[in-house]
Amino acid sequence: MNHSTPRTLSQKIRDTHLVTDTPGGAALVAIDRVFLHERTGASALKSMAAAGRKVRDPSRVFCVMDHIVDTRPGRGDQTLMPGGQDFITETRAAALAAGITLIDVNDPDQGITHVISTELGIVLPGMNLVAPDSHTCTQGAVGAAAWGIGSSEAEHAMATGVLRLEPARTMRVTFSGTLAPGVTAKDMALALIARHGAGGGAGHIVEFAGEAVRALDMEARMTLCNMATEFAAVTAIIAPDETTFAWLAGRRYAPAHFDDPYWRELHSDEGAVFDREIAIDAGAIAPMVTWGTSPEHAIAIDGVVPQGPPGAHAYIGLEPGQTLLGTPVDAAFIGSCTNARLSDLRRAAALLKGRQIAPSIRKALVVPGSSAIKRAAEAEGLDQVFTAAGFEWRESGCSLCFYAGGEGFPPGSRTISSTNRNFEGRQGPGIRTHIASPETVAASAIAGMIADPREIAA
Repeated sequence: MNHSTPRTLSQKIRDTHLVTDTPGGAALVAIDRVFLHERTGASALKSMAAAGRKVRDPSRVFCVMDHIVDTRPGRGDQTLMPGGQDFITETRAAALAAGITLIDVNDPDQGITHVISTELGIVLPGMNLVAPDSHTCTQGAVGAAAWGIGSSEAEHAMATGVLRLEPARTMRVTFSGTLAPGVTAKDMALALIARHGAGGGAGHIVEFAGEAVRALDMEARMTLCNMATEFAAVTAIIAPDETTFAWLAGRRYAPAHFDDPYWRELHSDEGAVFDREIAIDAGAIAPMVTWGTSPEHAIAIDGVVPQGPPGAHAYIGLEPGQTLLGTPVDAAFIGSCTNARLSDLRRAAALLKGRQIAPSIRKALVVPGSSAIKRAAEAEGLDQVFTAAGFEWRESGCSLCFYAGGEGFPPGSRTISSTNRNFEGRQGPGIRTHIASPETVAASAIAGMIADPREIAA
């Protein structure tokens, strides 16, 4: 294999995992890790068993209960979602029968797939990881190739250890400069999507680069990569650096040290050519909030609603020319695989400390991204800050990031949320969602209306 030509990071990972090229340009590549969850895990494992196929290497396959589980204190297999218990019990039985690593409902390691994979060091720089979930791209923040796939593809990866990947174009998104105070990785992602559209990354592996990206801590990098699927990217990746290695070192499935020269080669070569380049001045980004029914319907928090699709205006109840600031909200949500890590909770709690949410807020929830994050937050007293302010403090899970037919917000609620999607009904039938950073959620909950976190923090 000729490596004299400068290569991108994603090309390097493809080359090290390549089994063979196939007619038409697709590649058959080795898969290092497969991660399942209970919404799709049982169907994949049961289908394999019915066909008489076994998991080729159970040590490489992990399964967690995160999507269907309730997040109410004292939870078990019972769920508010009709039939939810069946998802849990069937996945448990199938995972145990297959001999894979199961992280059960009340396991100390339980959490959202894309949170605990990095937290436990299951995904590492240079790996190929697949999971039947569109936000698997989150894990590219550690310098891995992380692919969201379907259940049938997960079966193939588990049975054979390889997977056929279609060719993808490459894109580099470079954020130059320095973020202003009060501006976060969530705002970076929403600014990108607003400027270039929800389909702007279609067919591309996106590498995030630049001074502003290198300045982000690991959890913020995960937020940025998480939102790449809302940009329609195939996946996203950030080159690992000393920040990455220090954060991962010594985690359960990670090495104690990253001193092998291999780790230092995981970056795009100087002179590597990308199919598309996008440059954004990070210093010009303000806190962002969505106004419509797509992540691309996002504007600076002090901006005015632009002209958009009539259906989006009708659903969200905002007309062109209206300001977002001061728009009343009924509910607030801090959680999801996008923004439920410890640093997210710390920043939101810093604004809420000594304050109360507005009486008009009918429901306010904090759902930590993992059980470990929940314990760490409690050790710091963050749970007490949230509950004193009027938020409910929950167990870890995907609760109300997407509506699965169980718990919901009060009918007709306008919600300010740290999640990743504001599609019609995403958080429940008729629920109107504005996505923003955890700080903006906290500020808006205090005000009872969409509010600028910079004003409260001042």
